[in-house]
Amino acid sequence: MCAREVKAGLNRFTLILAGLIMGSSFASASVLEAVNANDVHRLAQAIAGGHDVDERNGAGQTALLVAVWNNDVEAARLLLEAGADVNAEDSIQDSPYLVAGAHGRLEILKMILEHGADLKSTNHYGGTALIPAAEKGHPEAVSLLIEAGVDVNHINNLGWTALMEAVVLSSGGPIHQDIIRRLLDGGADKTIPDAQGVTALDHAKARGFTQIVRLLQD
Repeated sequence: MCAREVKAGLNRFTLILAGLIMGSSFASASVLEAVNANDVHRLAQAIAGGHDVDERNGAGQTALLVAVWNNDVEAARLLLEAGADVNAEDSIQDSPYLVAGAHGRLEILKMILEHGADLKSTNHYGGTALIPAAEKGHPEAVSLLIEAGVDVNHINNLGWTALMEAVVLSSGGPIHQDIIRRLLDGGADKTIPDAQGVTALDHAKARGFTQIVRLLQD
């Protein structure tokens, strides 16, 4: 055997060995590693391999919560079908359900609501998923949460309802006008004041939100 053939044989052996190592690493990847890599194929293999679907990172976030933050619908679907906990809270009391609602991750939120979301759970401000959804400008999520049965008049630790936040923490534009209509149609009580006794209507008048004032006066 000549030196060239020996070298070629060694190269083939090196490639085969590298492939085996990579394949082993691929198969042993955890669900969290797969979600972080945005790789649903690795995720499916990790789940099939019996890895913990509720594995947490250093911030206490489960793989499902990371998928929600990434708005990774397919990863969330795989994890939910494998039994991931939709109410598992991280170190700051965020859960997959609360984050999906608050940030308007509609496709994921719909799936989460079908997998045992605790509608009474609250974030570190003492608010339901509906309150930040209203404040952050997600009208479809607001309707979805109201239809699911979230308390439209829940008051958070700041003394604010979803309606109050949609007024106080918004620019008063068309999106929040739409949200306020949906909240009112869903049974929001516009007479509930904040901790200082100021109503949503008073705040809207003070901010010059003419359209919102009209909505609240109807």
